[in-house]
Amino acid sequence: MRLFDLRLIIAFLFGLYGVVLVVVGLGFTSEDDLRKAEGVNINLWAGVAMAVLAVAFAAWALVRPQFADTDKQPLKEL
Repeated sequence: MRLFDLRLIIAFLFGLYGVVLVVVGLGFTSEDDLRKAEGVNINLWAGVAMAVLAVAFAAWALVRPQFADTDKQPLKEL
């Protein structure tokens, strides 16, 4: 598995933002915020969705890793 696989970077960022939104949704959402969003805790649900997406990207990177094919011959010079 490559360390700098783009899917792992995306998973990390979505996971980080997801955790931040879950914390904000659980700890810092006021009743006024809930009234503005018609009773839906948007931060909490968006954070949960982002965390699930992060798990999906990480699983994708682990299940189908990308490797460079180093056995190929180098290109011949013209």
